[in-house]
Amino acid sequence: MAAALERLVAMERGMALNVLVTGASGFIGKHTVARLRELGNEPMQFDRHAPTDLLGDVRDAVAVSEAVALCDGVIHVAGVLGTSETISNPSPAVETNIMGSLNVFQACRQYQKRCVYITVGNYWMHNSYSISKTTAENLAWMFNKEHGTEIAVVRALNAYGEGQKAAPVRKIMPNFVLPALRGEPLTIYGDGTQIMDMVYVKDVADILVRALTVNHGQYIYTPERVGNNGVKFEAGTGRPTTVNEIAQIVLDAVGGGTVEHVPMRGGEPEHSVVLGNPETLAPLYPEGRSSLTSLEEGVRRTVAWYRNA
Repeated sequence: MAAALERLVAMERGMALNVLVTGASGFIGKHTVARLRELGNEPMQFDRHAPTDLLGDVRDAVAVSEAVALCDGVIHVAGVLGTSETISNPSPAVETNIMGSLNVFQACRQYQKRCVYITVGNYWMHNSYSISKTTAENLAWMFNKEHGTEIAVVRALNAYGEGQKAAPVRKIMPNFVLPALRGEPLTIYGDGTQIMDMVYVKDVADILVRALTVNHGQYIYTPERVGNNGVKFEAGTGRPTTVNEIAQIVLDAVGGGTVEHVPMRGGEPEHSVVLGNPETLAPLYPEGRSSLTSLEEGVRRTVAWYRNA
């Protein structure tokens, strides 16, 4: 086993790791960096936006290779987001989510570094974001099978929490909380019966870190092991919540308000069901764990953050 992997194996004995986080200035990236620090590790922040430890773009193969060479392991969360936002111009999503991920995987293969790749829960939707993220997921499985890499795949559902931006990508939680705090109606696309699995971002960050540091051994895709969807770790609660119900939980946390329904956006089916299976997380928590943060508690914390921010 390579020296870097030996250090990862020694994680449970308290050894600090230098972990490269791509997309470290983003919503999930920031929380992942914070979680690594809480556990005594040294995150190396790689992003095309300053300030970061390593200023670079995952589309730059040389910059990625140099960054991976310096670390003990990689958590790759950099990406171009947006279901409806990417359908008119899919090129940035393809260039970053597919080619950028390929650069990361090739560097991890070259330097024998363990990696965690974050993908999407709506893998079956036909929009540029879902297609590009799922393509990179399949590349990760190919690298593991053909090249012996150790790339863990975490399928994150609908992450929300402190620090999430309302634009340019229109994520549900800030676009519910912020209007509610201003006394404005909450905009719901379609009839609101779409089912979403909302997962608190600090839970997602912990899952990503564990997928890198726990010796779970889940790297080879087989239908028997991970199901026909080709993923092992689903960062979701498994709680089927409609968009209408999410809106009501936000309004309850804020203290009341109204909603308005508008036509569906492009790239999103009208009666979609995006739901995770938290049982897939068992190998990451050999000691067992309680349930993930409830939506009501997560919304309470999120609303409090936006009030103060």
